[in-house]
Parts: sequence; structure tokens; C-alpha cells
Amino acid sequence: MTIINTNDNKQIIDQIKTWLFVPATKLTLIAKAFASGADAVIIDLEDAVALEDKAQAREDLLEYFSDENSASVWLRINKAGSAEFDRDIELCRQLPNLAGIILAKAEQHADIEQAHSATGLPIIALIESALGLYQLEAIAKATGLAAFSYGFLDLCNDLGVQVGTPAADIIASQIRYQLILTSTVHQLAAPIDTIYPNFKDSEGLTERVKLWSQMGMSGMLCIHPKQVAVVSTALQPTDSEIEFAKEVIAEYERSEKAVFKIKGQMIDAPVIQRCYRILGR
Repeated sequence: MTIINTNDNKQIIDQIKTWLFVPATKLTLIAKAFASGADAVIIDLEDAVALEDKAQAREDLLEYFSDENSASVWLRINKAGSAEFDRDIELCRQLPNLAGIILAKAEQHADIEQAHSATGLPIIALIESALGLYQLEAIAKATGLAAFSYGFLDLCNDLGVQVGTPAADIIASQIRYQLILTSTVHQLAAPIDTIYPNFKDSEGLTERVKLWSQMGMSGMLCIHPKQVAVVSTALQPTDSEIEFAKEVIAEYERSEKAVFKIKGQMIDAPVIQRCYRILGR
């Protein structure tokens, strides 16, 4: 079993912008998921699969991925401490070319270390409860943790927040901030934003993407192939941003000055760094 270096995990995850879920009961959709242009595909063995169907789903996964040359996917497994978790971990040990694990309802430091030590795989902790959010700092220190994401609907239910209200928007941004701060301090990959439930609302999804990307998150969980293109397009810099970045970098490389002005705007190291990122350099 190959264990990827922590720094490699961070770089890989930071580059993944679209994470598309596929139910473990519908493996025929995997090819369609990759064809959508998704950067990563997550096979969901948790909420998307009824309890009575989980055993068959595991057998189907073993058969589907019996070829070591099969596409590399992530697997969302059931909550630590459950009987389904133990069975999922055993499955992960048998699947070839598994990219990593999305641990549902992560709440404790030990949850992450147990999953990682048993599989050697990078773990993305999905925070879905008040307890998990409260213990974020401790969880962030776990060996094997690569990044955080969160389940906002579950968190709202646990916190008593009414979904779809201005109050919920405030709570969501507070959660994002806490995940970003903790991830940065502990040198994890930037956190991944939660799903946008209405896959037909491209305009609303675009606004959401611009919000989390401006806050410094790395990517987004998607529930429908149509969302992949919307997210990817929303993340593209505008023509004016590209032109400004080119001017800044050209002047910086010409003058070699640490501080200068472009179109009346003071340019210093953070602006220069952002311009390099915009230009993919």
C-alpha cells in the first residue's frame, strides 16, 4: 500500500476544484461523472445507500474496481464507531488505486487516525455536527488528515439553524472561516465547500462559488454533473483580472521593485503573489 506524503496530499487536494458524488448503488454513473470534467469522483457509501443495500454495494465496488488500472476515486465511508465503518475500512484495504477516504460525520481526533492507520490513505474529514465543529482544533492534529469539508444541512439540523435564511448564510460563513483558519494554522489543504442542493440553479451556484473561492477555500462538493461546468466557469478569472495581472507581473519583473503603482493602485508582495496565481505561474 502506497502512503502519499502529507505535502503531496495538500498540493493534490488544493488543485481539485470539483468533487462529484456518485452513489455506490449506481456505479454505471462513474464514467459519466468523469466525462463531466470533474476533477475528482467520490463514491458514496454513506447517506446515498440504504442500510440494507450497503453489503451489496461493497461487493459491487470490489467487482467494479477489481482491475488495478481502474480510475482512481475517493470513497465516502460511514461514521467511525459504527459497524458499517469497520466494514468500509476493510473494503478500502482491498480496493486498488483508491485515492483517499471522505470520513462522514467526523467528530474526534481518533476517528481520523483509525481510518488512516488501517488504510494508509489520506482522510478528508466531513464535519456534520456541533461536536465535530467544536473539536475542530483537536481533529486537525490527527495523523493522516489531509483536509476538511462540511455538511451544512446536517450542521443546521444539529445547531437548530433554519436553512434558507439570512441567519443560515451567516452561520455558513462562520463555519467556512473556522475551517479556513484551522486548516491554515495546521498546514492542511484548504477546506472544500459543501454541496449546493439546487442543481438547476446555475446563477445561485455561481454566486456561491465566488463566495467560497474569495474566502480561500479550495474546491466544492457537487451532487450533479451539470454543476461541474458551472463551478469550473465561475472560478475562471475575468479578462480584466488577467490583463491587470499581466501588467503587474510585467512591471515587477522589469523593475524588480517590491512596491510600485499600477493604475493608481499600490502593488506589494501579496498582490504580486495573487497575480502569479491568476496567470497560473
